[in-house]
Amino acid sequence: MSDPLRFRSVLGPTGNKLQRKPPGMMKLEKKKTMEPKDEKTKKPETPASPTTTLKQCSSMTASYSSDASSSCESLPLSVASSSSCKKPVRRSGSVSSASGTLRRKQVDEKEDKVAAAGASNGDCFADGRKRCAWITPKSDQSYVAFHDEEWGVPVQDDKKLFELLCLSGALSELSWTDILSRRQLLRQVFMDFDPVAVSELNEKKVAAAAISLLSEVKIRSILDNSRYVRKIIAEHGSFKKYMWNFVNNKPTQSQFRYGRQVPVKTSKAEFISKDLVRRGFRSVSPTVVYSFMQAAGLTNDHLTGCFRYQDCCCVDAETTTTKG
Repeated sequence: MSDPLRFRSVLGPTGNKLQRKPPGMMKLEKKKTMEPKDEKTKKPETPASPTTTLKQCSSMTASYSSDASSSCESLPLSVASSSSCKKPVRRSGSVSSASGTLRRKQVDEKEDKVAAAGASNGDCFADGRKRCAWITPKSDQSYVAFHDEEWGVPVQDDKKLFELLCLSGALSELSWTDILSRRQLLRQVFMDFDPVAVSELNEKKVAAAAISLLSEVKIRSILDNSRYVRKIIAEHGSFKKYMWNFVNNKPTQSQFRYGRQVPVKTSKAEFISKDLVRRGFRSVSPTVVYSFMQAAGLTNDHLTGCFRYQDCCCVDAETTTTKG
């Protein structure tokens, strides 16, 4: 038999003392030597030479500068300024206002061309008159007649003012065409919109008669508003005097050329709405009040190209002369 295994003596850490390693420790060391080296023992990659690094940096800078120059305007100011493209120049107020004026001028010219093309193609009225942009030959005849005869004409009668206020309040649910088609029936139900007579009506009877014409909310608002109009008449002498005091007894001449310039509400309408709400009125939002002001002639919002614009101005002059 072969000689038993001999253990090789190694130099221990404490000088020349000999230590024997047990067989188990030797097996563990063999296993460790056979295991693959971990990431820490891997050889570090050889660094690139300075020349290759410079080439890579120059290529990356060139590609980034080309990308940045193409998208410089779309990037935020901080990002665009840090790239190799030129720094974007902030527009001053004068430049931005000039560009806005130019854009509006282009839109106006386009609308003029469209209107001229429509007139040349026969898209005009049989009488040859030019009306506001929202009135077309395809509009309902009652709507056209309302525009030609009533809308924008200064109203001085309490009943008529109350009627237009009630009809304007219904615009949140119906269009002018639908409202005008039901106008005669509404006059019958609400006593020709006499605020004193309406304030004395029975709510249940009115609701049963007008439920097919207006919603229950609008019916109640008309009945409630009639009572507050009656109080205003007792306080100011007439509803007309109360309303016309807001515009110093003279209609506002808007002088709009295009339909897109006509606002939905104004600061004056908001002021009147707040005062009406303070008095208890319902369905009198600033939008409703401004529609009422347009219909009752407190403001002349006919476009300057409409044949009714000058007519309403003449009516305003005649009214002012009569009062004087």
